Amino acid sequence: MAESSIQEKPYFCPNCRSNRVKFNMVTMYSQPFLKDAVTGMVDSTDEPVAVDEQEPNIQCRVCGFTGNEMRFIKQAEREPRG
Repeated sequence: MAESSIQEKPYFCPNCRSNRVKFNMVTMYSQPFLKDAVTGMVDSTDEPVAVDEQEPNIQCRVCGFTGNEMRFIKQAEREPRG
């Protein structure tokens, strides 16, 4: 299973501009399945597989904004904690 690694740099939410500590890393999975063409019922499913991503998506746990990691890092660089 692929894992995105997050950088050890400060974040600052570019949307609410109040959060520097509470975040979620958002990952995507692909899960193959087969459906019956007539009834629409799911016939079978396979195990979910993580989608390999170049850069993790980060979600602010204060306002819910989601964006790529560099947006959060760049915002922290523009407005460093004094």
